[in-house]
Amino acid sequence: MNESLREVIAEELEEIGDERLELVTITGIDVDADFRQATVFFSSLVANDRNANAKEEIADAFDQYRVRLQGAIGRQVRLKRTPLLVFRVDPAIEEGAKIDGIIRTLPVVGTVSDDVLSDDVLSDDDVSEDVPSGQFEGEPE
Repeated sequence: MNESLREVIAEELEEIGDERLELVTITGIDVDADFRQATVFFSSLVANDRNANAKEEIADAFDQYRVRLQGAIGRQVRLKRTPLLVFRVDPAIEEGAKIDGIIRTLPVVGTVSDDVLSDDVLSDDDVSEDVPSGQFEGEPE
């Protein structure tokens, strides 16, 4: 159900053509068990921690088009009732960006040389002569 709603909302957003929603991706939907409310999670290439104004503009756009999006769900998905849509920035995206930023600040301790990598590869001397080609040890002949 969640995926069906996500597809309907994403398609409808493309048809709306509002600049504020151009770089917005619907990342997931969580529908309550009673279908009264659906939380729509989104991410945006424009909205981030440094651009709070963009988040507000996106939220305003979603508020403006909420009824239209709910209407699209009502027309395209067979439900007993159409859930009220609530829009939230996907916290997983922001948390992932924070973790990525922390990782990028960590110092590089050392690098792996080509010699180390090539030592891990089996040479012809490491292969058992007792096992015929194309057969594994322990496998019946």
